[in-house]
Amino acid sequence: MRILLIGAGGVGDAIAKIAARRDFFELLVIADYDEARAERTLAWIRAKHGDEVASRFDTTQIDASDPYVVTAVALEFDATHVMNAVEPKFVPSIFAGALAAGADYLDMAMSLSEPHPSEPHSLTGVKLGDDQFAQAGDWDAAGRLALVGMGVEPGLSDVFARYAADHLFSEIDELGVRDGANLVVTDEEGNEIFAPSFSIWTTIEECLNPPVVWEKDAGWFTTAPFSEPETFVFPEGIGPVECVNVEHEEVLLMPRWVDAKRVTFKYGLGAEFINVLQVLHLLGLDSTSPVTVRSETGPAHVAPRDVVAASLPDPATIGPRMTGKTCAGLWVTGTGVDGEPREVYLFHVSDNEWTMREYESQCVVWQTALNPVIALELLATEVWQGRGVLGPEAFDAAPFLELMARPVAEGGYGQAWGIEDRLG
Repeated sequence: MRILLIGAGGVGDAIAKIAARRDFFELLVIADYDEARAERTLAWIRAKHGDEVASRFDTTQIDASDPYVVTAVALEFDATHVMNAVEPKFVPSIFAGALAAGADYLDMAMSLSEPHPSEPHSLTGVKLGDDQFAQAGDWDAAGRLALVGMGVEPGLSDVFARYAADHLFSEIDELGVRDGANLVVTDEEGNEIFAPSFSIWTTIEECLNPPVVWEKDAGWFTTAPFSEPETFVFPEGIGPVECVNVEHEEVLLMPRWVDAKRVTFKYGLGAEFINVLQVLHLLGLDSTSPVTVRSETGPAHVAPRDVVAASLPDPATIGPRMTGKTCAGLWVTGTGVDGEPREVYLFHVSDNEWTMREYESQCVVWQTALNPVIALELLATEVWQGRGVLGPEAFDAAPFLELMARPVAEGGYGQAWGIEDRLG
């Protein structure tokens, strides 16, 4: 396996660092528009693991917005797999470039949505991933696989959905992704600050777009942002967190392969975060349409959302000032395999202290990066096989979760995942 990893930001950096401890690939090329970022990641790998491990890595510069450039770079390095680790606005170009290069493709966030033009809070417009699924026939005809939504959420939660359907339930009422954390970021004086732990560009897209819900009788429909608040109790000391509906890929993926009556995604944002997002929207600072800004050096055309992203701390750099844990998981209700009512929460917790100590990566980006590396290893060993455009639910979940939890000394990743029975 020869991997072209596009993006050396927080998640891309963590993907390379996690992969450095594995031996399933021949070459991993770290590509970024700013090659210096890729070179920093490779320097870390060389310092941590030595020249022999580093020899299986390379770096290059890439313009991810140009599909022809993506194709050329993939062909230059004879890439068998293109791993997309940049903003979802680059999905179309990387997706097209990988197919033209004859490579398989993985991403962690799918092609962007467009709200319904007249009834955005009840009807769907262009849904997340629609553009990619529309090209499924091209990928199948080419004998190539595009594994979409293979991060943590989407990704691990979708693996949990497949596992619940195959091993825990005879009938599923609801698949409810629930994501929460108790993370705190402070400034140099120790004061808590507003510093999103993931890309603010993506966070704005997810949180201000109309959330999507799926029901077997109604299909996909939308609600208002931050709707249906509920308090969900997260494990391992995180505790109760208020969660609200947010647009996310799982709701668009799970119903395609897993039989359930309802699918939802709720995220623990917190009142302060919601207020910030609402103010950004009120001021038009969530817009991706360029505006003209006049200065002493002349007019510049910039998107307000890009200005917001540039003004906030880089999520890849806040790890040393972050404390706490983040939890990704899936709440499932229905009828167990014994015919009795059942309610469970399947989850994985990532501790920032541990990820910083082991990888110098903050826990949110590290947890996101873990899952595509496991998926790539399953593809390399042909435990997972497929063609066309597929989500994680299309594959057997048991080998993924077994490899994830198996101790490092025994060839696994040493990342335990849990199941809590919550009925009664």
